Amino acid sequence: MTETAAPALLWTPSAERIRRSQLRRYMDWLARERGLVFADYDALWQWSVTDVEAFWASLWDYFQIRAHKPYSRVLGRRTMPGAEWFTGAELNFAEEVFRHETDQKPAILYSSETQPLKEMSWHDLRGQAGAMAAHLRRIGVKRGDRVVAYAPNTPETIIAFLAVISIGAVWSVCSPDMGLNAVLDRFRQIEPVAIFAVPSSHYNGKFIDKGDVLAALVAELPTVKNLVLMPGETTHALPGRVALARWAEIVAAPVDLQIESVPFDHPLWVVYSSGTTGLPKPIVHGHGGIVVVIMAMMALHNDIAADDIFHWYSSTGWIMWNAQVSGLLVGATIAIYDGSPSWPDWNRLWQFVGEVKATFFGAGAAFYANCQKAGVEPRKVADLSGLRTVGSTGSPLSEDSYAWIYDQLGKDIWLTPISGGTDFAGAFVAGCVLKPVYAGEMQVRCLGADIQAFDDNGRPLQDEVGELVCVAPIPSMPLFLWNDPDGKRYHDSYFDMYPGIWRHGDWIRITPRGGAIIYGRSDATINRYGLRLGTSEIYRAVEELPEMLDSLVVDLEYLGRDSYMPLFVVLRPGLTLDAALKDRINQAIRKAVSARFVPNDIFQVSEVPRTLSGKKLEVPVKKILLGQAADKVSNPGTMANPGSLAWFVEFAKQRAA
Repeated sequence: MTETAAPALLWTPSAERIRRSQLRRYMDWLARERGLVFADYDALWQWSVTDVEAFWASLWDYFQIRAHKPYSRVLGRRTMPGAEWFTGAELNFAEEVFRHETDQKPAILYSSETQPLKEMSWHDLRGQAGAMAAHLRRIGVKRGDRVVAYAPNTPETIIAFLAVISIGAVWSVCSPDMGLNAVLDRFRQIEPVAIFAVPSSHYNGKFIDKGDVLAALVAELPTVKNLVLMPGETTHALPGRVALARWAEIVAAPVDLQIESVPFDHPLWVVYSSGTTGLPKPIVHGHGGIVVVIMAMMALHNDIAADDIFHWYSSTGWIMWNAQVSGLLVGATIAIYDGSPSWPDWNRLWQFVGEVKATFFGAGAAFYANCQKAGVEPRKVADLSGLRTVGSTGSPLSEDSYAWIYDQLGKDIWLTPISGGTDFAGAFVAGCVLKPVYAGEMQVRCLGADIQAFDDNGRPLQDEVGELVCVAPIPSMPLFLWNDPDGKRYHDSYFDMYPGIWRHGDWIRITPRGGAIIYGRSDATINRYGLRLGTSEIYRAVEELPEMLDSLVVDLEYLGRDSYMPLFVVLRPGLTLDAALKDRINQAIRKAVSARFVPNDIFQVSEVPRTLSGKKLEVPVKKILLGQAADKVSNPGTMANPGSLAWFVEFAKQRAA
């Protein structure tokens, strides 16, 4: 696939925008302090991926990272996996946050479906985090212990996070909209010693009592000895096996936050990204790698500074929650909203952006597409005079959405779609305030990210669609996967196709302008509205039903098309898929996984295509449904039931008609 015609030019930065940008300041600093002068971003990027150690060392100095111990070497072993960064350095993510403490502006602005706009000062944030950290120490939580949260996007969750990491414990969070089985599949793997949890939540205008789920979580996590009950009500009995403490009582009196210094590669958090088999991958990132990479992303690529108000709509189940909180690393005020983006209608988030006077607003690509379909006119429902930048991620942003954003928000808005992943808690492709915006195209490959498009044989492609790979290490790449002592699962997840080179699982095209277009997932992982899930989690929920013999699900997310996720099921002999059974299947997925992963359609098939070894052929089926010929994506000689593909070929023809 090759395209030569340049897309429509939508935005060009003004001289003033360039002059005031964080990226321009960094380039001026490089010239002044390092004697390095670059004509443009492309030259800067080339240096950043060529002189890797000098680039990352420059960020350390430019951002004046507070280390209790200096590093002796920027990059020791540079192999992937296993690269060793900033050897000997000690720091703490929480300390990098509170270096920005000030009484001149709030740290957090917050609203929800039930709460009017409130603000939290930096002083209160530190005092409550200090009180919570003191409580954790009292109950015996120590460095390296895992502390988890079943909690929504509220200030309390951020306070809990900062308290946990300040003492060197390891954080992990799941959103209350996730089903019990999905949460247990994640938390069981890391054996937490304590849990923060809400007894209820509000979403889409409804009160949701989570007391039964909370009780089940405590019952099924035997290593948990302590529960901190976060604000909320429940009609269910609270768990009696563990020591119970209530949020309000702990934080009633502020305590000065004592922050422990930890090694650069000390585990910060565990996040989860699902493959197509087995349990979700518990990915461990380190304090130092996250600090360096996210500060660069926030300041240099998003152009966020201390005087910004930064809102990226997210639930706690998405890596963008981590990114939203990380706005504190550059001293920005972060604005968080807890609730449905479409309740009471699709105007709500725009109204919130106006209420907080956000300068930067980000959301998943599906949000903008839904606003367009709903006929939303943002400037008619909110005062967006402070808004300078709009971000998008989660799935490819279509050219129609680019056009809608500029039509609705005006030509002065800088639109900066990004593409990255939970896997390394960062972006590979992002914005550059120095360059123009073209319709449907992300502006640049990120500094320090040597991103290429590879064909199946590992050859770089120019202006053609290929596998997104990263050929040099980045500090925020996973330290390891939990319970993966020999590193095999880590290796097989990212390095099996191209040894020593990170394969991300997306289709990408590097354009002649130095930008990039992401076309969707190249593997079978589900990318539903920006949240990634392994197909195995859906299979477990579906195939527990007694009527089921087999199932297969594919995500047909692809650039320029609406998200479409069909589920194909094989039933026991004599059974027929009817409305009642479809409803039971949907309810099983909703309860065990999440309502976000309920399929668009369910179809009955006679058999699921499988390899001779019994593996479901998800990727070939996906490619067939995206329009590729069956003989190009599968080898009948390696299949147990090659005739099974005929149904999907015919189904693809009907969809295309």
